[in-house]
Amino acid sequence: MISKKRSFPFTAIVDQDDMKRALILNIVDPGVGGVLIRGEKGTAKSTAVRSLAHVLPEIEYVKGCRFRCDPSHPELLCSECMSAREEGIRQETDSGPIRVVELPLSATEDRIAGTLDLEHVLQTGKKRFEPGVLAQANRNILYVDEVNLLEDHIVDLLLDSAAMGVNYVEREGVSFSHPSKFILIGSMNPEEGELRPQLLDRFGLCVDIVGDRYVSSRAEVVMRRLEYDSDPDAFIEKFRPETEALREKISIARDRLKDVRVSQNMVEAASNIAIYFKMEGHRADITMVRAARANAAFEGKDSIDRDDFRTVAPMVLTHRVKKKPFEKSGLDREELNECIKTY
Repeated sequence: MISKKRSFPFTAIVDQDDMKRALILNIVDPGVGGVLIRGEKGTAKSTAVRSLAHVLPEIEYVKGCRFRCDPSHPELLCSECMSAREEGIRQETDSGPIRVVELPLSATEDRIAGTLDLEHVLQTGKKRFEPGVLAQANRNILYVDEVNLLEDHIVDLLLDSAAMGVNYVEREGVSFSHPSKFILIGSMNPEEGELRPQLLDRFGLCVDIVGDRYVSSRAEVVMRRLEYDSDPDAFIEKFRPETEALREKISIARDRLKDVRVSQNMVEAASNIAIYFKMEGHRADITMVRAARANAAFEGKDSIDRDDFRTVAPMVLTHRVKKKPFEKSGLDREELNECIKTY
């Protein structure tokens, strides 16, 4: 299911800066590895993700391709586009915005990965692959609300496809593979159950959000919601200048990303932070550097610095830090700042 365009404007969301920044960094560099948003009901988790549709940049794809293959990367073409290219068939291109594809909680493995097109078999006697949600999600955003309520094997399937960038399917004698590079965004209410630590670690970033504790901010949320409900089109139009400015800033950051310098000293700083907070493996270090680079690009900088780590390190570490039973999640910001000062 693809989100509608009349969603609440991203730039109209009050506060929740960490959540908005984590989402933006994943758009700037999908290699950051997705984001998990944790918070109680009514804290704008779903609203923020669906509103991304307003600020997502356009991409070029092979016209008519079921998977919106990237014509600039022949090595990532689906088997259908690859066959057409090998046969010398001219492939036209088209462009369109990155989309938000939502995964229903009731989705089966066949619905997600794809399966045999029985209707085509009955009509022609030939086997054909019927794409699933992972095909829709290619080069888009895949959003899973209440991801903690999905069965573990479904979450594993999503995370494996996101990591490999390819979906391999074997069903009823049909073998098929297609590109499946997407930004995975999950949201959850911790009161309804947690994700296994092994799955938590697979999300690049994580943010914990709570409702505003200031009267003025809460009142502003209510006023904007009432105004939106009264006339969605007028409300969206009101925030159009901010929305277009943000979309342009994200597009520029995506182009600038490859030119942002990452010094040896900053890489060592990331590793030092990871060691200090007792990270296992190297996923935290790598994600921290990628997220810092995306943040630098978004801020218009030529290289990453300590401020970028101050912004992204809590998002990278908060779901990876081992906690004692009944201990609250989160990261000690003062400890983090002291650690960063050493570099």
